[in-house]
Amino acid sequence: MTDDGASIDPAPAGSQMGLDIAEQPDVLAGLLADGRDEIDAVARQIRARSPRFVLLIARGTSDHAALYAKYLLEIRLGLPVGLASPSTLTVYGSRPDLRDVLAIAISQSGGSPDLVGSLQAARECGAHTVAVTNYASSALAELAHAHVDVRAGHERAIAATKTYTAELLALYLLLEATREGSAAGAMSAAQDIPGLAADLLVSSASTVTTIAPRYRFAERMIVTGRGYSYPTARETALKLMETCYLSAQAFSGADLLHGPLAVVDQEMPVITVIPPGRGGEAMAPVVERLVAGGGDVLFVGGSPAAGADGRGAARIALPVVAEELSPLLEILPMQLLSRDLAVLRGGNPDAPRGLRKVTETW
Repeated sequence: MTDDGASIDPAPAGSQMGLDIAEQPDVLAGLLADGRDEIDAVARQIRARSPRFVLLIARGTSDHAALYAKYLLEIRLGLPVGLASPSTLTVYGSRPDLRDVLAIAISQSGGSPDLVGSLQAARECGAHTVAVTNYASSALAELAHAHVDVRAGHERAIAATKTYTAELLALYLLLEATREGSAAGAMSAAQDIPGLAADLLVSSASTVTTIAPRYRFAERMIVTGRGYSYPTARETALKLMETCYLSAQAFSGADLLHGPLAVVDQEMPVITVIPPGRGGEAMAPVVERLVAGGGDVLFVGGSPAAGADGRGAARIALPVVAEELSPLLEILPMQLLSRDLAVLRGGNPDAPRGLRKVTETW
């Protein structure tokens, strides 16, 4: 209510998520401009410890950022990596020998009790601990030996958008700095990403607006990708579930061919993420099978001809960048799709039912 008793219309559904999405180019530019000294300092610590193994600790959207880091660590740094099951440390009280292990906890809030408890246990078991969060004063940041601030600022909507891409960039810069000895090369390689992100948000908006109505009454959906883009498939499925209340499942392209492809028919929409490089090349058999089936397929990336013969196939073009940087861009139109589709289906993606910004699990 105003002072004179007049009512104030609430913000339109999806407006807060829209503002978060739109801020991503500036967030990424800010991290590139201001994060170097902190990232270099943490990278020096990691190099000094020479870890033999990396344990990644995360939940939800941050778990998909951790999966991205897993690909970077194994491909770019040649280190074996595991994704932690926090309950083994917090619920079951396991205390493995983690000497010479690097434990990286990734969380937007830095306040989830199971992540804090897991990192505490990892530290007690001998691991060198790093937290990657959006809050430098969070419990997770204060507990870790070192902290990387993703510098995304306040996120208005419940569904994470700008904190996710900021996590991806922070992890890329940190791990490249660890590999090369400095973040300078990584920052140079990523310098065009903010501008490309801004252009993509504009160029893909009308395509997303056109595509979204085809999924308005969908009950199920599959999202697939390989390599660095598999985390994008996972994050896209999560966004569709939490904002649109749509039963979306994510599979790697390889796993899709190992059985789940049997559920794909002309009534099952499929989103296929096709990055540049080897991951995209490895998706060729998946694309072939999906197109041959004549189903409802949305191709994100890939060549202009990808999916041209499929019934109802559509495509969102992506800028061509290094494969390891593609996840920073390919998720952007999927965020737009999740927001637009949620509103079309009568929901409010700013505040999905039953969800809170900080999820307290143990």
